[in-house]
Amino acid sequence: MAKSYKTVVLLLPLMVILSSWMPISQCSKKPVGMARKEDIPYIQCQVCEKLAHQLYQQVQAKQDEILPKKISEYQIIEMTENVCNLKKQEADWILKIDIVEQGDRLELVEQDSEGQCGSECKTIERACQEVMGYSDTDVAEYLYKAKPDVDSLVKYLCKDLTGACSKKPPKVPKDRTPGEPFVPKSSKEAEMERLLKSMEGMPGAPGMKMYSRDDLMNMKNFGEDDADEDEDEDDDETNFPSKLV
Repeated sequence: MAKSYKTVVLLLPLMVILSSWMPISQCSKKPVGMARKEDIPYIQCQVCEKLAHQLYQQVQAKQDEILPKKISEYQIIEMTENVCNLKKQEADWILKIDIVEQGDRLELVEQDSEGQCGSECKTIERACQEVMGYSDTDVAEYLYKAKPDVDSLVKYLCKDLTGACSKKPPKVPKDRTPGEPFVPKSSKEAEMERLLKSMEGMPGAPGMKMYSRDDLMNMKNFGEDDADEDEDEDDDETNFPSKLV
C-alpha cells in the first residue's frame, strides 16, 4: 500500500498539470478508427517512400543530437522498430498525413500540423507495418553500415528489400467511400500526447493516460484517507493507557 501511495503522490501533480491543458470533454477516451485494409494497395509505395525519408531524417537528427559520439546500431534498430507504431514518438510523422482522393488514385498529402487519428491514420500505420514487416533489423543494419543517402535508402527499402514500389498501384474504384476529413489537433493536445509518449516505460507510470478532474480528486482523496487512518492510529496510541489496572 505504501508503494502504491507513493506512486500516486509522485504522479498526481503531473496529471493535474496535464488535465489543466485541455477541457475535461477532451480528456475522455476518443473513438479509435479502424484501418481500411482495402486502401493499402493504393498507398503502399507512397508510404514506403515517406517511411524511408523519415528513417533517414531521424537517424541524422539523432546523430546530430549525440555528437561527438556516433549513433549505435541499437539506437537505429529502436527507430526501425518504432517508426510504424503510433504509440511511439518515432511514428508521429503519420499523424501529419492526409489521404486525398485525386481522380483514380490516392495521394498522401503532408499537413502543417498533427491531426486526430481516425481510420486514415490507422490505414497509414497498417501500410507502414506491412512494408516494414520483419525487415526492421535489415534496414537498421543497412543504415548503420552503408550510411546511405536518402535516395539510396528509398531504393533499398521500397524496391530491393520489400518490393513495395515494384509495380504501379491499382486504380481507385469510383464507388470508393471517401475517408474522413483531416482534423488538426490543438498545439496543447499534440504537446500533451508527446509528453505522455515520452513517459511510457518510466517507473511508476505504466500505461499513463488522461484522467478527468473527478478521477484526480478521487486519487487525491485516496491518499488523504490513508493519512486519516494513520492519524487515527496515532490518536489510539496516544490515548492508550500507560498502565493497565
